[in-house]
Amino acid sequence: MKEKNPVNAQDKQLFKDAVGKVKPMVQDTIHPHKQSIKPQQQIIKEKVAKQKATFHFSDEFEPDLSNNGPMQYVRDGASSYEAKNLRRGIYHPELILDLHGLDQHSAKQEIAALLYESQKEHAQCVCIVHGLGQHILKNKVPHWLVQHPDVIAFHQAPLEYGGNGALLVLLDIHDKLMIKSD
Repeated sequence: MKEKNPVNAQDKQLFKDAVGKVKPMVQDTIHPHKQSIKPQQQIIKEKVAKQKATFHFSDEFEPDLSNNGPMQYVRDGASSYEAKNLRRGIYHPELILDLHGLDQHSAKQEIAALLYESQKEHAQCVCIVHGLGQHILKNKVPHWLVQHPDVIAFHQAPLEYGGNGALLVLLDIHDKLMIKSD
């Protein structure tokens, strides 16, 4: 085969002069670090965080939720306009949880973890997608949410977030920083 652009000796020398002294690179190798044993304090902190992330939702509790129209709830003492604001799209979810494929026990754990994480992330509005299916989670999720002290209100989500198969939840965010007063 004949080369299209043959390189002559003069071009090679010109290139070497332009580039200068070059030495080949040595391939770096990365050695994985051995897994270190966590200190006891770190293990305790992780256990406490896990406990905070779990909240016991009762399956026996039957709140008085209206079956007429879209699913909605506003806790006592909160403005009834909060549910309307959720419906109108004033609030946009900062975290979204999809419960498709989960059983009731797993769904409860995931919801508790979401509510805990929303406090850490200061997420005031979250979306929980429960789906329609056989209406098991669709009926249970609102019953669990009204039991949690951080839930201010919830409303059936607009179509863009899941419509009849999802809820937008408005949360009360607690500032974890404690300020000492004199």
